[in-house]
Amino acid sequence: MKTILKLAAAVLILSSNHVLAHDGDDHKKPAGHAAELGKPGNPAKVSRTVKVAMDDSMRFTPATIPVKRGETIKFVVTNNGKLKHEMVLGSIKELKDHAALMLKFPEMEHSDPNQVSVDSGKTGELIWQFTKSGAFDFACLQPGHFEAGMVGKVAVATTLAQAEKLVPATVSGSALSVAAASVSPPVESKTAADATLPMTDGEVKKVDKEAGKLTIKHGPIANLEMPPMTMVFRVKDPAMLDQVKAGDKIKFSVEKASGAMTVTRIESAK
Repeated sequence: MKTILKLAAAVLILSSNHVLAHDGDDHKKPAGHAAELGKPGNPAKVSRTVKVAMDDSMRFTPATIPVKRGETIKFVVTNNGKLKHEMVLGSIKELKDHAALMLKFPEMEHSDPNQVSVDSGKTGELIWQFTKSGAFDFACLQPGHFEAGMVGKVAVATTLAQAEKLVPATVSGSALSVAAASVSPPVESKTAADATLPMTDGEVKKVDKEAGKLTIKHGPIANLEMPPMTMVFRVKDPAMLDQVKAGDKIKFSVEKASGAMTVTRIESAK
């Protein structure tokens, strides 16, 4: 009997250790865009500020940025060109897929924490914590800019000195050449009457009545073949903006109207 009790206790201990081992942070994978690079940074815990310039030559200055692993970087991004530009962090696959979407929907406005869009002559900020070592990508995803080579690299290592040594290596064979590869041609979206458009789950992040726009964090939009992201939409009827507020869970339908992503119907999610 004592032997059986000892065996049972040993099994319980091993099971407990197994559970604890898988409850640690090391086994949690971040979700969302640019998850391979880290996570959105806390503005109160910025480690360092890095200034980045963009212009109509379709280049970033600097195009390669060394970072110490764990640092929270505030990128102060200035647009010195006459065209709109943006800095978007992500894996090269994410950037290529998103570039293809931007070709398909030129007026698309995205609003995720891994990117900042900046109008001509303006400055914006992007705060990000880099939690993993490696060479990571960023790009401008305005239509045609990625394909023109407007890309860059962030080199992350245990120390800043090690990261600085990685910087020259990130240029050759990196996104600077990968971006020149063709982006898959966009597929035409499916259209339908308002009543038959599929409904998508979403969360209202911002209501801008003055501009007549909604910022929605949403799931896949089937009729537009659009993946989950946070986007700024126009609304078909301004009265829709009175039906919702930031934080509301909704179901909505959207279509491409006059080149813009337009919400045609909104329902409260139950």
